[in-house]
Amino acid sequence: MSIAELLHARYGTSQHPLSGLGAQELHALQNQTFETLLSHRSVRAFADRPVPAHTLEMMVAAGQSASNSSNFQTWSVVHVTSPERKARLNAVSGRQKSIETCPLFLVWIADLARLRALGEQRQVPHESLDYLESFLVANIDAALAAQNATIAAEATGLGVVYIGGIRNSADIVAKELGLPSSSFACFGMCVGYPDPEKPASIKPRLPMSAVLHQDQYDAKAFEQATREYNVIMNRFYTEQNMKTPGDWDLHTLSRVSGDKVLRGREHLKKHVKDLGFVLK
Repeated sequence: MSIAELLHARYGTSQHPLSGLGAQELHALQNQTFETLLSHRSVRAFADRPVPAHTLEMMVAAGQSASNSSNFQTWSVVHVTSPERKARLNAVSGRQKSIETCPLFLVWIADLARLRALGEQRQVPHESLDYLESFLVANIDAALAAQNATIAAEATGLGVVYIGGIRNSADIVAKELGLPSSSFACFGMCVGYPDPEKPASIKPRLPMSAVLHQDQYDAKAFEQATREYNVIMNRFYTEQNMKTPGDWDLHTLSRVSGDKVLRGREHLKKHVKDLGFVLK
């Protein structure tokens, strides 16, 4: 697909933020990196086909090339190879078909355990690891690394979907993966070749006017943008034969309506503290 076609798909309309560019200007944007980024879609149906032997190392190298805070490198990743362990993790993550069928399953870890252990070995102070800031840094670092890994995988024709359900039972997951104190499983990741019989489509995002602010945050910017987006998403739901109740905003709000929809994650604060994070 051309950049113009990808932008149309990403915003669900030909009137996207770059629609004012001429053909020559759009052509100048045509490069593999931008194409890969715009082409992203969550892949939940995988072909019965192994990934190349070098895939894992390529993805981790890309992850280690991501930005990270102060070169702390406070993340790790667990490659789950045991079918039995994978099944147990799937059971506490919502029993998702993508976990069951993907040839490569990863769990990304916010990891302060490594720095804590080094501090103890070197017998130097490391109390800053007890603060909320350090927990945020570790989660941000893990997310940045995982997204770099995702782009690397997608650039080779693989598909990826993140698994937030790994946080449903953070305590059980930590035991299953043998995580040391001060480490936390942020999310899982399924990787594999997309099933050609069940192709995933690019899902439109909110108009850029809802997320891009100039100088100061505009608290009203989302209102018109959301009205436009509801129309776009209703059309997308129909085209994809998705049985999504109501407009995008109402559907999304129903998923943040209270503790009953959190599927175990309402206990996450306790689990995180039990896993060794003080969070001062």
